[in-house]
Amino acid sequence: MTFAYPPPWWLVVVLAAAIGGLAVAAYRRPLAPLTRTRRAVLIACRVLVLSAIVVFFFRPIVLVPPAGGRVAVVPVLVDVSRSMRVNDAEGQTRLARATALVRTDLLPALSRQFTPELYTVGDRLEPATANRLSGDGRRSDLGGALTAIRERYRGQRVAGIVLLSDGGDTGQSDPSAVAAVGAPVFAIGVGSPDRIRDREIAGVTAGDQRLDQASIDLRVSAVSSGFGRAPFQLRVLANGRELENRRVVPVAEGAPIEEVFTVSPDPANPTVYTVEIPADETEAVVENNARSVLVNPAGRTRRILIIEGAPGFEHSFMTRAWSRDPGLEIDAVGRKGKDAEGKDTFFVHAPSSRTAALTHGFPSRREDLYAYDGLVVANVEGDFFTRAELAMAADFVAERGGGVLVVGGRSFAQRGLTGTPLEDVLPVELNDRRGALVRTSAGSAANKVVVTSEGENHPAMRIGNSPDETRRLWSALPPLAACAPLGGPRPGATVLAVASAPTGVTYPVVAVQRYGRGRSMIFAGEASWRWKMMLASTDRSYEFFWRQAARWIAGSSPDAIAITAPENAGVGDDIPIDIDVRDAAFAPVGDASVDATLTAPGGETRSIAVRRPDRTSGRHGAVARADRPGLYRVDVSVRRGSAPAGVAVRWLYVGGVDREFADPRLNQAWLRRVARASGGRYVRPADVSRISGWLQETTPQPAAPERRDVWHEPLAFACIVALLSAEWILRRRWGLR
Repeated sequence: MTFAYPPPWWLVVVLAAAIGGLAVAAYRRPLAPLTRTRRAVLIACRVLVLSAIVVFFFRPIVLVPPAGGRVAVVPVLVDVSRSMRVNDAEGQTRLARATALVRTDLLPALSRQFTPELYTVGDRLEPATANRLSGDGRRSDLGGALTAIRERYRGQRVAGIVLLSDGGDTGQSDPSAVAAVGAPVFAIGVGSPDRIRDREIAGVTAGDQRLDQASIDLRVSAVSSGFGRAPFQLRVLANGRELENRRVVPVAEGAPIEEVFTVSPDPANPTVYTVEIPADETEAVVENNARSVLVNPAGRTRRILIIEGAPGFEHSFMTRAWSRDPGLEIDAVGRKGKDAEGKDTFFVHAPSSRTAALTHGFPSRREDLYAYDGLVVANVEGDFFTRAELAMAADFVAERGGGVLVVGGRSFAQRGLTGTPLEDVLPVELNDRRGALVRTSAGSAANKVVVTSEGENHPAMRIGNSPDETRRLWSALPPLAACAPLGGPRPGATVLAVASAPTGVTYPVVAVQRYGRGRSMIFAGEASWRWKMMLASTDRSYEFFWRQAARWIAGSSPDAIAITAPENAGVGDDIPIDIDVRDAAFAPVGDASVDATLTAPGGETRSIAVRRPDRTSGRHGAVARADRPGLYRVDVSVRRGSAPAGVAVRWLYVGGVDREFADPRLNQAWLRRVARASGGRYVRPADVSRISGWLQETTPQPAAPERRDVWHEPLAFACIVALLSAEWILRRRWGLR
């Protein structure tokens, strides 16, 4: 035995004398008479206990002979998720093929040199035997299982890890993170990497709401493999009721199929849209033939603040279109002129509760500006605003998450907003002037708005029921009176429409971008009211465009109390829920008391434990477990002290997609990344017998004796407990207390 911290000889002498002195002093004058023998026994027990405790301070180490290769453990992990029931592994199911490999090849070969231990990977990692493997796991968290193996065998010799799977990982682990497992992973791919006979709904997304009957676009991605160009049906259901049945013909074998369905969700209740393909009896997998998406209710109306440079047709027509939208609440501030003192005066159209904050043309406090979801600057010169007001407007977009729309050539004239805090918020460069406004007569082809390919599908520009109809309607609109000659789009921005000047130069007219938490949009044209006055009275293109533009900039504006959760949660998942609590100025609130409840599909309501955040973040966290598919409702109530601070509601849909069967082919890429990151190999089933030899090559035999800490051994602590117990028992028997 040696010591990790060997003491000097003089310290040993001092400690020995101190231990002996303490033990003798403890029994020098006992309360009951003791014979010399009994006193010596008790002193010896006390000396041994104190000596053992002191010895442990210097970390005693025992050197033991090195262990042979047979002591090294090889965990064998078999994927038993439902995707392993697919029958594409040499005429049998994947699990049957994996079971045969484990029984006949892996375990016999590994047992000669190592100690193999078998586990199953499904919902969790569990010990198993080769005779009882069934593919009924709802998911396969392969990365989590490898992490669990690392924790289970921490401190032990692991020669390597063998994983038999189809690579269909449904966990959240990054494959490259398994390098920290500490042992090479030999990943055996089971199944066929080629396309199998299968039809799958690969994705369903719901777009932003449009105005024609409050409709939205459902974008559906589907794949048909193994059926050639045979047609099939796509069915769309809303809350279980069929809406449309469409015949689809693939352009080629295995080619992605993109379809768009226009639907009208319930504005007051959540709507679950399901897209499905009727099952074919020859399909290898039918679980991926359907996918669902939840569309939450429209919720509250969006509040828009309009700052108008001067009364005019443009502003009157726009304000009238927005005021007729039941989803919008409009406050307008119009500049009238100057008073006797030379100060600007304004006409304010707003409820009395908000009028006082707008009497000077722009809110002076963040709380007043942040009460809105969108800000429209319509033909207002840049020098009208103070720098502090423009900085507040930029923060309104970046921090509050609101939207800003800058309209009209006067807003961009001369230096406009160049060099101001609002410049970076806008989606186009403002410093490429190339001259003044380009004006034209009503009959000229110049300043004709042309929608880009991106604009045809953007919710703000979709004035028709399809991209073709949208393109036709935009081409029928009269030219604008003028366009501001702006620069190109910023990185990440999108130009939705352009117009050509008489010189042939093309300028962006409509452009958008996301900035911080919010959105920004520009309309660089003048006299869009022509679209209303020069077309038939039944044409609603003008109204649709401006109402949809306002809805788009304000649609993503969050509430002061906001709930975020994953869109596609699965049954059995622990769903992370974030609750963001902010005050009227959208500053984080760290001292709020938050209560949350979860209502399950059957109506059962239970509380959710909410973790308190760091006081500076205002973000609370919670975890809700979904034990069955269906609609869940999360209700949150917030209090600050004894006063209510607000409530929030969020709907969740669980089970909309079966991630276990998303692209059910053998996922060799995932398995190869795992093997490469850990220093192991990707192994084909035909090469399984070679794994034992590879493990012997990669497992170094220890040349030096192993060092074991005595204080980690249970026997060491048992000896101390035994000595203390013996001393106490003897004291009791000999009359001492």
